[in-house]
Amino acid sequence: MGASTLSFMALLTLLLVVSNVECSPNYGEALAKSLLFFEGQRSGRIPQDQQITWRSNSGLYDGHQANVDLSGGYYDAGDNVKFNFPMAFTTTMLSWGTIEYGKRMGPHIKEARTAIRWATDYLMKCATSTPGKLYVGVGDPNVDHKCWERPEDMDTSRTVYWVSSKNPGSDVAAETAAALAAASIVFRNVDPTYSKMLLRTAQNVYQFALQYQGSYSDSLGSAACPFYCSYSGFKDELLWGAAWLFRATNSVKYYNLVKSLGYDDQPDIFSWDNKYAGAHVLLSRRALLNGDKNFEQYNQEAENFICKILPNSPSSSTQYTQGGLMFKLPDSNLQYVSSITFLLTTYSKYMAATKHTFNCGDIVVTPNTIRSVAKRQVDYILGENPLRMSYMVGYGPNFPKRIHHRGSSLPSVVAHPQSIGCQEGFNPFFHSMNPNPNTLVGAIVGGPNQNDGFPDLRDDYSHSEPATYINGAFVGPLAYFAGSY
Repeated sequence: MGASTLSFMALLTLLLVVSNVECSPNYGEALAKSLLFFEGQRSGRIPQDQQITWRSNSGLYDGHQANVDLSGGYYDAGDNVKFNFPMAFTTTMLSWGTIEYGKRMGPHIKEARTAIRWATDYLMKCATSTPGKLYVGVGDPNVDHKCWERPEDMDTSRTVYWVSSKNPGSDVAAETAAALAAASIVFRNVDPTYSKMLLRTAQNVYQFALQYQGSYSDSLGSAACPFYCSYSGFKDELLWGAAWLFRATNSVKYYNLVKSLGYDDQPDIFSWDNKYAGAHVLLSRRALLNGDKNFEQYNQEAENFICKILPNSPSSSTQYTQGGLMFKLPDSNLQYVSSITFLLTTYSKYMAATKHTFNCGDIVVTPNTIRSVAKRQVDYILGENPLRMSYMVGYGPNFPKRIHHRGSSLPSVVAHPQSIGCQEGFNPFFHSMNPNPNTLVGAIVGGPNQNDGFPDLRDDYSHSEPATYINGAFVGPLAYFAGSY
């Protein structure tokens, strides 16, 4: 081979390397934006260091109907309601991501803690304001969803919902306990007093969930369903809550509780509703990293779950689009993609630490097998897909412009100081084909359909609506890859 051929080959290799570097998503930028999104979802008094400046104070009198202060927390998605069940799950996942990947977050760990604390401060109010009650939501969803108005203007009923011994809610209570327990680990070294308060409250709320068993869907009726019905029941939350309290305390009490809850469902999904797979991965850590044989059952259950997810596994029950996206359900599919991807990166991390492998039928699964599937999902969401569309608002050159989100789609209070009433927001704003006037940076929408299509229409909430729990689960994988590249 001549010198000119060699130099041509060297140049070609260099171009390919440069091309790959340019094409690879900027995970650090995406991580920063995924956390910034939570500022746009804030309820309550907005602090002076707020970066999403088109948002202002809202819901300052939340809780007054029950003579308590329930201001703060997050609006769940594109509406102005505070649903504690998905909010607590979001908080648990943000906390888990910070525990697992905090060292990879660099300076963004501060924003992660801020996002968690905005939720936990509110959840603490809900858990401690009235003895014998756990407040679980503010705002009548049936009334709210008939309006299209900014949170700063909302004049709909701010109904307060709670569970108690007579109207139990083991699912929402155990998830709240999980969130507070996980967050207590996040703050253990940076704010020990706050951490102890979180953990103490988590233990009390979990005891309430255990002692008065029942589903909050049954207690709250149309205030929970069909919005955030607990379809999977409450046994998964009892396991998940006990697993987090065991992680936070290392107490034999919670180990015994985990064991007493016994064998359980083997789902192929993980979400704000169904926590089994998450609990299995969380508990498997003891088997993989500590060599604790008492936890091998969860190791096996976590691997059974992963075998249902991997595309080439003989026991796979997961569809993938032609463009390579995991496709679970048509409504807000990216919530499942982000949550499952979190479990994939986390289990592959545990496996890599001990050089562990396992089999799905006759296929050997290595840490890299799982990691590559997880990376494909993250990269797809960030724009490596047939439409070259980033499904994170404000990331990349092409992203959703007409998201289903009241605050983003209506002019800000600064731009339009006059109030915009319940029905006034529909025309011209909701029905307009113009891009939203306010960019909700970092918001991840419901995502494309099973054919990799995305119409970018404001009324198409199944695909165009962002949600806190999509981002809450996606922060972890973004931090994982940001620290790897």
